[in-house]
Parts: sequence; C-alpha cells; structure tokens
Amino acid sequence: MSRCPPPAPRRVAVVIEASNAYARGLLTGIHRHVREHEPWTIFLQEHGRGTPPLEPLARWQGEGVIARIETEAVARTLDALRGRQPLAIVDVSAGRLLEGVPYVETDDAAIARLAAAHFLERDFRHFAFLGDDRFRWSDNRRDAFLTAVGSRGRTVSVFDGGATQQGQPADDEERIERWLAGLPKPLALFACYDIRGRQALDACRRAGIAVPDEVAVLGVDDDDLLCGLSSPPLSSVIPDAHGAGRLAAALLERLMGGERLEVDEWLLPPLGIATRQSSDVLAIDDPLVVAAVRLIRDRACRGIKAQDVVRELGTSRRILDARFTARVGHTPHEEIARVQFRRVEHLLAETDLPLATIADRCGFRHAEYMTVAFTRRHGMPPSRWRAMRHGDERTPRR
Repeated sequence: MSRCPPPAPRRVAVVIEASNAYARGLLTGIHRHVREHEPWTIFLQEHGRGTPPLEPLARWQGEGVIARIETEAVARTLDALRGRQPLAIVDVSAGRLLEGVPYVETDDAAIARLAAAHFLERDFRHFAFLGDDRFRWSDNRRDAFLTAVGSRGRTVSVFDGGATQQGQPADDEERIERWLAGLPKPLALFACYDIRGRQALDACRRAGIAVPDEVAVLGVDDDDLLCGLSSPPLSSVIPDAHGAGRLAAALLERLMGGERLEVDEWLLPPLGIATRQSSDVLAIDDPLVVAAVRLIRDRACRGIKAQDVVRELGTSRRILDARFTARVGHTPHEEIARVQFRRVEHLLAETDLPLATIADRCGFRHAEYMTVAFTRRHGMPPSRWRAMRHGDERTPRR
C-alpha cells in the first residue's frame, strides 16, 4: 500500500533583528512554536534594528511573514510582496505601518501601569519618564505612565529625546544629565526600554546623583546582560517576548491555513518586574512598613502569612494593617497575594510545569486552592490563561 508523502514545509520569512533582548525573545517564541508543530522553511537574514536587507526580501517567494515593521521602507516592501502573491503577514511591532494585517505586541499600557505601581507602592512623590520618540511604543508607554501616575494626583517630567537624520539616537547624554539634575528628589524614573535606563544611570553617575536613593530607575525588556552590567544593576519590566513570538507564529499558521481572524490586535501583558539595585528602595518614612514589604517580597512564595509578618516584626495585626494600608494602599495580606500571583503568572507563561509544582513554588498548599483563587483574580483558570499566552487558545483576546 502506497503512503502519501508528507506535506511540504511552509515557506515563512521572519523579518526580526536579533540585536536586542526583546527581539531575541520573539525569535525564541517562534522557534518554540515551529519545534512543536509542523516544520517551516524559514527565510531569516541577520540585520540591525529597522534595517533589514530589503532587496533579498523583495525577491523572496513564500506563504507567510512575521515581521517587526518599524519603518516605511519595510512596510512598502511587504505591501508590494503581498500584491504579487498570496501572503499571510503578522506584525510584531506597535508601529502599525501596514494596513490590513494583525499585530501581536506587548501591552504598553499594562507595562506603564506596572511601572507606575512599582514606584507608587514605594511612596514616591516625584516622577519622570525618559522616552525615545522614534518609536510608537515609547509614546504609548509615556502616555499610559502619565495617566497612571496622574490618577494618583502626581505629575511627570518627560524627556523624549530625538533622532539624527540617519535615524540613530541623538547624542543627548548631556541634556539628560542637566534634566535629571534639575528635577526634585527623591525621583522615580521610568525609562521606555533598558538602553534608555542605562543612559539614565550613566547620567546620574556623571552628575553625582545617588541611585537609587535620589533617583530610582526602571527600564523595560529585562535584558540580563545589559541590566546586569549596568552600575548599579538595572531594574526592568519583563515583557512576554516568548509569548508574543509563539502567538504570532500560531496566528500565522492559522492565516496560512485559510482561517480568518476575528480581531487584528493581540496585546500581551508583562510578566512582572525584575527588581535590581537601581529601584530597590522604598520612599516610605515608616520603618515598620519598609520592613514588612521587604519581608513579604522575600518570603511570599515560601508560604508566609500576614500573621507571620506581624510576629516577626513584633507588632500587632491592627497596627500593621493600618500603617501598611496608609503607606502602600492595601493590606499585608493583599501584598502577599499580589507577589504570589505575579510568580504564578511568570511560571505559567515561561514553563511547562504542572499546576501542582507551580502551586508549591508559589507558596500554595494545594493546586486546587491556587486554581480557584487564580480564576477569581483573572476571570479564567490558569490552564486557559497559559493556553492563551502560548497562542493555543482559539478565542482571541480583545
């Protein structure tokens, strides 16, 4: 009996640079999808950010493209390419430069809200945003940060920088230094991504500004090398780059199979914050609350309870709850749950660990209790939340 030959691998172009941690995370997510599903023949050329080799891409023939479309030149090339052949395209940029294609991106508003909460829970009164006006996602993060901080009655000083005629970052280090020197302290500074965060740290060092005591700095992308080699090490929001890559690949697979997507915008919230020395400070004048927060963050996922915190600090539950709520905005019990569920989200998104193992690692005695509490908090059970993050859930996130 004759056997049918296996289907030919789909031909897919991946137009994503490998020059930064987020882009490499996207590529890793795409690779994971391909490894777990039907193989693809992938066209991928090494290039820097925003400057792919367009001539080979313009001549390429295939079925699908995953691209980080951040320049008009890339948008024009892909538009011409789809005009000559049937082509499914998924964009993994916030630029929205090519109409009629779905895009998968980090939820910039959620990133900004997380950054604002990171600083507000430390009781900062003065805020700043260091952006890069070459990129739409920087503008999105700036606007959402201003809204989140403004809702608490605070204002934000903004430095958006600029670009040279060649499209490279302007040499504005001295301007950043002067800007920071003139701002009130202690200051919470949110940088649109880690490169800008490192520039802020360099400016503080040159100006003799103490980090984090006078200026606390938080970036985005959690580039281990960039953050770890900064002085001091840079705190950073952790975007779900792997999840975005996997979801983009899953959506492209569906498009190449002839499926019509119900929505064209897919936003993934951040996984949490990698807190390092640059923001490891509490602008709180209550030493009892400072001690409680540090204890909770160190031991929440080891099963610590609010009463354990009370006992270790030698106070009463009533006094701790009142002083903690006045300074942080919620009770120690709620802070413990917040830390635990951030860890649960990270393990669901980044690992294939069973729920029982995740529950144990996050301080829950039983997976069943964690599932009930997670469902109440997120509106869906952890299994479905994980499936959606991995691009396996068929219901789109609106």
